[in-house]
Amino acid sequence: MKILEINDLKRLAQKRVPKMFFDYADSGSFTEGTYRANESDFEKIKLRQRVAVDMSNRSLATTMIGQDVSMPLAIAPTGSTGMQHADGEILAAQASEEFGVPYTLSTMSICSLEDVAAATTKPLWFQLYVMKDRDFNKRLIERAKAAGCSALVLTLDLQILAQRHKDLRNGLKAPPEINLNTFLQFATRPRWCWQMLQTKRHQFGNIYGHIKDVTDLASLHEWSAKQFDETLSWQDVEWIKEQWDGPLILKGILDPEDAQIAIKTGTDAIIVSNHGGRQLDGAHSAISMLPRVLDAVQGDIEVHMDGGVRTGIDIMRARALGAQGVYIGRPYLYGLGAMGKQGVTKSLEILAKELDTTMALCGERDINDVGLHNIAE
Repeated sequence: MKILEINDLKRLAQKRVPKMFFDYADSGSFTEGTYRANESDFEKIKLRQRVAVDMSNRSLATTMIGQDVSMPLAIAPTGSTGMQHADGEILAAQASEEFGVPYTLSTMSICSLEDVAAATTKPLWFQLYVMKDRDFNKRLIERAKAAGCSALVLTLDLQILAQRHKDLRNGLKAPPEINLNTFLQFATRPRWCWQMLQTKRHQFGNIYGHIKDVTDLASLHEWSAKQFDETLSWQDVEWIKEQWDGPLILKGILDPEDAQIAIKTGTDAIIVSNHGGRQLDGAHSAISMLPRVLDAVQGDIEVHMDGGVRTGIDIMRARALGAQGVYIGRPYLYGLGAMGKQGVTKSLEILAKELDTTMALCGERDINDVGLHNIAE
């Protein structure tokens, strides 16, 4: 199979990853309307084609929160990545490091902070969920510091978990329970099973073994289900900033008013995001809200975006509108599920090539020169 676009990796991943884990990555909440809009709304943004201009010596290199990146992109935090492929977080972080883009490890990762840091040489970014157990949060932040993480990404839009029908129908758990349904799924994915048998990492590595009352799978699920904090406030954000004392990025900002409040916390950047369409179904797409958020903050804070990015053309659109960088989740997960580390690299290569070609055809040689003048009226 010739791999030319992200959808090719998606089709291959669907053949190689058990249904419950492929569906986990490839789904949204309730009707999935916002999930679909995240992708489709990109197509409404048209670019200006320019001709007879010097397109030589192009560069995609830029910065995100002052850190060098080979293109304006970071890997988004995605839970249970190690269920798409054995040791998935480690493989994805290694591929990202080699490509020169940041890898953001999720609190709900299968491989632990320490595992991933030991397998890489460049600093990770770490994503934090605010738990009711503040002492656990404090210890997790200290572990991120000890692991040398160079940024903390605080997710704000998961105080309560929205319903995702596919996960409920599939009985999703990590590790999965063995029943007739899962047995049939695994029996048709022998390559995945063989890889999983080669690793000891099958549970949430940042949690299991770090909580006194979590001693087995049942207690892990019970603890996790009760821990997302419905009382999360902006004061908690300020507390976390004090604990971290480093570059802080707030993820899940979709409203201009929230963006203005975020500035007051002294955070370093915000991510315009609706959690990939996995939380508030019926919300606007992230790309449609990007201009409104940018207008609200008036350059007082660095703005990133996440949700629906499937091509390098999408990256060009987001950058032209004013985003300093974008995050990808599903595109790299498709690559990971399809081909492991090689697939993550392939997803980044595809996006970089598409971005480079699109930028050139818009008459630009440097990604740092891209702006609103590249958007067609």
